[in-house]
Amino acid sequence: MAFFQKQTDENYTFSTTNYILVAIGVVILVIGFFLLSGGAQTDPNEFYPNGDPTQVPEIFNFRRLTLAPIVILFGFFFEIFAILWKPKSKNITK
Repeated sequence: MAFFQKQTDENYTFSTTNYILVAIGVVILVIGFFLLSGGAQTDPNEFYPNGDPTQVPEIFNFRRLTLAPIVILFGFFFEIFAILWKPKSKNITK
């Protein structure tokens, strides 16, 4: 009956947990790139909000310059962790 035995995860490089962690990392990266987007202006004369050049343009706000790069870097580090993470082996000796 060796033909019908269930295969174990020992033959695979990644476990199911690795794939779940990689998927979570991709979602984090998508969120980071979404935060980075926006700020398009159709008329270059209206680059400044309300036409006031003393105000900071929308493209230079906290979300695009600080938050989005931090989220993206965290996503890449999370992906590296997800790839390198190895589950604890379940060696049971009798």
